[in-house]
Amino acid sequence: MPDDIMRTSPLTRSLLAPNAGPMTLDGTNSYLIKAPDAHTIVVVDPGPLHEGHLATLAASGRVELVLITHRHADHTAASVRFAELTGAPVRAFDPAFCVNGDPLGDGELIAAAGTSIRILAMPGHTDDSVCLHLPGDGATGSVLTGDTILGRGTSIIDGALADYLASLEALRVLGPAIVLPAHGPVLPDLAAICSAYLAHRHERLDQVRAALEALGSAATVAQVTDLVYSQTDAAVRFAAEASVRAQLAYLHAAR
Repeated sequence: MPDDIMRTSPLTRSLLAPNAGPMTLDGTNSYLIKAPDAHTIVVVDPGPLHEGHLATLAASGRVELVLITHRHADHTAASVRFAELTGAPVRAFDPAFCVNGDPLGDGELIAAAGTSIRILAMPGHTDDSVCLHLPGDGATGSVLTGDTILGRGTSIIDGALADYLASLEALRVLGPAIVLPAHGPVLPDLAAICSAYLAHRHERLDQVRAALEALGSAATVAQVTDLVYSQTDAAVRFAAEASVRAQLAYLHAAR
């Protein structure tokens, strides 16, 4: 195993892509799934188009399948090139991001790399986000959460907030599974993280309600963002505005 590939759970390893930044934290984690006695691997999110990163992934074993957690470019930009390198099909929830493979289905159970991978549609971060549940990964199982849950901080809402809250509730039911995020470190307890995320989202909603009371119901996204996300770095201001936009839509729908 190359030194830069790290063991992250009994069934998974990860390789950090060299794309650190305000939105990607330390970079995008590409995961490799493989049971100890298996002769193939599944790669999750090949990441940005970086030849060295892809070469290391391709050299880690015979790639049977590539799975995509969601459409953002730091997860999908390398999909076509990696399919060329490995000959493996790329499957995503959105057909536009599949390469020689079928779209993923919610609840689908995939047998690959000597183990079972359950596909869970978890919209909210994006409308095509999925999480990958590995029930046989250690005593508690694990979940590859993409950007639905991060290893550090919280995720942007680029979809509908109602969907995101429902996704967090659904993930919480899986209990103390290992959290394998696409950005940041591995976390130990999915249910606890989901509870913390839900509390944070409801706290933000309260802050948005208070901002609307102060500014008036005609307040713009920019004005609400100025109040609620006043400490946000300018480099990620667009992400804060996206979340405010989703929060305002959620509150409007609840009226």
